[in-house]
Parts: sequence; C-alpha cells; structure tokens
Amino acid sequence: MPIDIREANQAWEALLTAHSVLMRRFAEDSVWKDHGLAMREYDVLYTLAKSGGRAAETGDESACAARIGELQQGVLLSQPALSRMVDRLAARGLVERVEDEEDGRAVRVRLTAAGLELQRSVGRAHARSVAGAVGDALDGDEQRELRRLAAKLIAAPPAAG
Repeated sequence: MPIDIREANQAWEALLTAHSVLMRRFAEDSVWKDHGLAMREYDVLYTLAKSGGRAAETGDESACAARIGELQQGVLLSQPALSRMVDRLAARGLVERVEDEEDGRAVRVRLTAAGLELQRSVGRAHARSVAGAVGDALDGDEQRELRRLAAKLIAAPPAAG
C-alpha cells in the first residue's frame, strides 16, 4: 500500500501542534515557580528517576543514574546544553557525577536524595496537570489508543532516505 504523503504530514503536524499546545499549557503551570525548577530541569530529574525503575519508587536514588548519552535520549537538549544543565543541577545538590562501575573511564549522572525528593514532589503536581489536560480532552479508550499509536511510532524503524 503506497504511503499518502499528504495524510502522513497532516498527522505529523497535528501531533506536533498538540505537543506544542500542551507544553505551553504545562509551562504556565505554577508548579515550576513554586519549586524553583524549570521544566527542562525537571525533565532531567524525571529521566534519571525513570532510569532507576522500581528502585526509585523505594527511595533508592543510587539506582537513578545514567551516562550523559543515555540521559540525552530522554530529554530534548543537545549534549553541550545537557552537560551545562547537569552542572547547574549538581551545584544545587540535585544530581552528582559518579564513576561508572562498569567502565571506569565513564561518568554517570545520579540523582541525590534531594533531587529525588524534588522530582517526586514536582512530579505529583505535574502528573495532576497532565491528567487534567489529557483526561479533559480524551476518554479512557482514546487515551489507550493514543498510547498504542505513540508506541507504534516509537517502535517503527527509521524511514529509508
């Protein structure tokens, strides 16, 4: 079946527009100002917490670590910008750089206890905002369908050419 270029591009534009509108709404949320944290900074803390998987749920911040390259896959920042942000977060005591136990030449970025606590606090408030925005617009079946479609796009191999 041939690809409908126009339909594919309209779907892509709709996805980008929805993302932009929602991100603008979330950026206006007071949670960032209330906690003295920028959305992009939260993104780094969240990505690190997510990298710890179930260990983060139990408060084991030592498991919440990633190499810069791994961290970069979860955030929309260039490597130099991410390195500068990690420096700022480290200066605030929210993350720390530690030796990679698997490769002594590499460095991992790890959440501190304070970073994990802040991520959880902001995360709860942000999760309520997301639930409100998505839940007000889509019913449960639509939310599951959106998740299914997004997973399909994520898993698709890169297009040739």
